[in-house]
Amino acid sequence: MSDGLRSSQVARAAGVNPQTLRYYERRGLIAEPERTLGGHRLYPADTVTVLRAIKAAQRLGFTLDEVAELLDAARHRHGRMRERARLKLAEVEQRIADLHTVRAALQDAVDAGCDDAPSCAAEPSCPLPLAGL
Repeated sequence: MSDGLRSSQVARAAGVNPQTLRYYERRGLIAEPERTLGGHRLYPADTVTVLRAIKAAQRLGFTLDEVAELLDAARHRHGRMRERARLKLAEVEQRIADLHTVRAALQDAVDAGCDDAPSCAAEPSCPLPLAGL
């Protein structure tokens, strides 16, 4: 087999390191490639596209397990991308709401001017629940 890309070529083209490539292979995210007589991996060119899709999904907040499900659905033409994207969007919106709550609590702590946690916790206006620690 002479067609195909070596590990370093695939990794460079996809913007990942070779260890990531092998890890994704072990996880089943990319297919195990053919090997040369010398034992070098030779990946099909579309592996670069798959790797880019994996990285794009990760940037959108999908875990590798979720990415595996997406890839499996795509390979079997199950077309559940919209459903999975909706679920991920709901998850992201909940995280944003949680972060707004955290931000508000931290802003209250900054506005209260508490420099000493034990003294501040003794005050009824302390925004941080540190009493009793």
